[in-house]
Amino acid sequence: MKTKILVWSMISCFLIVSCNKEDLNSTITTEEIGANAKLDIANNDVSNIVEDLEAQTYSNSTTGRKSENTTSSLSTCATITRNPAFGTAITPGTVVTKTIDFGTLGCALNNGNFVKGKITASFTYQPDATSHTVNYSLDNFYHNEIKIDGNKSFTRVMSTGPNSHPIVTMNMDFTATFPNGDVYTRVGQRVREIIEGYSTTTIWADNVYQVTGNWTTTSSNGTSQTSTITSPLVIKMSCAEPKKPLIVQGVITITRNDVTASLDYGNGDCDNLAVFTKNGISINIVIGN
Repeated sequence: MKTKILVWSMISCFLIVSCNKEDLNSTITTEEIGANAKLDIANNDVSNIVEDLEAQTYSNSTTGRKSENTTSSLSTCATITRNPAFGTAITPGTVVTKTIDFGTLGCALNNGNFVKGKITASFTYQPDATSHTVNYSLDNFYHNEIKIDGNKSFTRVMSTGPNSHPIVTMNMDFTATFPNGDVYTRVGQRVREIIEGYSTTTIWADNVYQVTGNWTTTSSNGTSQTSTITSPLVIKMSCAEPKKPLIVQGVITITRNDVTASLDYGNGDCDNLAVFTKNGISINIVIGN
């Protein structure tokens, strides 16, 4: 299935005769699919960072500077500040604000993606609650040179049963500006749960996540499309490698007016290939940077 690789710069339109203004509202191009895939990767990393900022507060609520970030998505080259300050005990009901600063030059996350700027998360410390809501904002934040602006919230709940694990519902409402000036806005919701590795709290690489959801993305030329995860996306942290995404399985179905296409991330192999299908014709594409 993955026998051809097409680089984005080689393709401007897919399966169309022309890319004139009349076609824009109905055509789904590989260029847009590539941009959307990069936004998916950025959203996954922001979700990881915000979730870790909140969750690790519960594992280190009384003493000083945390050191667990070497076993999470957080980068050791970032600076984390907290209010109440590190070294101050946090009691139930306290509003906690944490900011992670990747600096103006930036640094690499543990999964290899490059970020710079700040993310701030705010939440009420409730160790006995079954549901936690976290508000977050982005300050001059870049992900692989894509500027991401916005602020929103997510809710984290624990599943029931003997293998209880967190399920995070993230509301999306952000704007992404690409280095070439293209601008995309995205509004929607993603639900992510860790399906493997949660019990091994000191090992980050064995984490496997499952993601569902749907969202609408609008580009700077006014076109809009809806994406729905029709087969859950699978994210393996063990596949982490610089400049490669961690989404290894699952299908996203994209619709615009009467046109439908799909992006299939494969069967779980650690690669940066996906299959783009439209009008019954499939082409392999490279995902990532």
